[in-house]
Amino acid sequence: MSNPRPGLDDLSRKRILVVDDEQSIRKVLQALLVREGHAVDLAANGAEAIGRLGEESYELVITDLRMPGVDGMELLGYCAQQLPGLPVIVITAHGTVDTAVEALKLGAYDYITKPFEQDELRMVIDKALRREEASRGVLHEDAAGRFAIIGRTPSMKQVYSLIEKVADSPTTVLIGGESGTGKELVARALHDHSSRAKAPFIQVNCGAIPEALFESELFGYEKGAFTGAVASKPGRFELAHGGTLFLDEVGELPLDLQVKLLRVLQSGTYERVGGVRSLSSDVRVVAATNRDLVREVKRGAFREDLYYRLNVIPIRLPPLRERVEDIPLLVEHFLAKFNTRLGKAVRGVTPEAMAALMAYRWPGNIRELENLMERSVLLADAPTLAARDLPGLGSPALEDDPGEDVEELGLKDYVRVYTARLERARIQRALEQEDGNVTRASRRLGISRKSLQTKMKEYGLRDA
Repeated sequence: MSNPRPGLDDLSRKRILVVDDEQSIRKVLQALLVREGHAVDLAANGAEAIGRLGEESYELVITDLRMPGVDGMELLGYCAQQLPGLPVIVITAHGTVDTAVEALKLGAYDYITKPFEQDELRMVIDKALRREEASRGVLHEDAAGRFAIIGRTPSMKQVYSLIEKVADSPTTVLIGGESGTGKELVARALHDHSSRAKAPFIQVNCGAIPEALFESELFGYEKGAFTGAVASKPGRFELAHGGTLFLDEVGELPLDLQVKLLRVLQSGTYERVGGVRSLSSDVRVVAATNRDLVREVKRGAFREDLYYRLNVIPIRLPPLRERVEDIPLLVEHFLAKFNTRLGKAVRGVTPEAMAALMAYRWPGNIRELENLMERSVLLADAPTLAARDLPGLGSPALEDDPGEDVEELGLKDYVRVYTARLERARIQRALEQEDGNVTRASRRLGISRKSLQTKMKEYGLRDA
């Protein structure tokens, strides 16, 4: 069992059980997880693992499938019955389609074959722990957000309200928003807070699968359907039976594949490639796109009937520039995350650095902020990040030009100029949200009516 690294947030440090009959695999996984800051226990077989599960509380189990005595499938069944909600990741060198389907049906969170890429495994572990955290309600609305999503602005609270209302419905949801706004997190929240939570969550990146392979990936294929099809394989619809199928970047689908997807959504039936038997699958479909599908429909690039079939419940995720008040919460979250992952102890950022972060436009949204915080924490030499420690932040070009050549300004004047621009933009937005009512806008901003009137005069907003 590992010792926690100094300065780590207790919420970010998890207890994980690794089960494998190969000592070398146990040691590799233990080393990887300890570097991430987690506490790790080891078991050589399923029986030993069940004993540990009866004595300790774990946030995640990573298990081999084929082991002497009690194997991984039996352990998976035990967890599903006795410890519902505990995510289990299955890793095996004997991966077959049948065992993959069976493991997912028994409730496995994900399935990875040996040899595995450490980055891939790390990503799956992070997502599994987020799901476990969300199921326990670690993040509440009065803390950092809800559903394992960070944000407290009114626009994000509207998103939470929609998730709560439609999570347990079979209705199709279309999540819209720019790249990097967190569409997958919303899809996960819809699944995890529904009655389908114990069934598979299967994700398809529609923009990453070659067109020639898409039909077989989505619907599967029969043995002999084409050269190389040496065995039958289920598609994503089949794997997602009883759960959720997340079609990410659905706007990238070619028109001929849109027709096939529409047919499945309308009839609920499909055939494997090379097959003659109609199959049906109980699947809740959630789709996401960073494209304006209304515009795509008008120019003939996206089918109108498919758009209306997907867009039954629309959820729009705002870009980060429209929710700058959430940036301090996100920064705090990413500092804790990367302190854990990188073994650092960065406590926070200076006021000047935070002003620069809040003034920047974030074209890459939360993903760009996350990448910046990872680089900054990794390269940090001090316990607090200063503005100079934010590489590649760029010029935070807000709309209202103050009429100064910012490239000639010193750091303090630079921050002053952009802080003023940010403040003016925030006040203007609050006034617009409250239809010009100064009293209500001052309450929204958390300042007195007199202070708001002074600021409005200072920024030339009284006439407006």
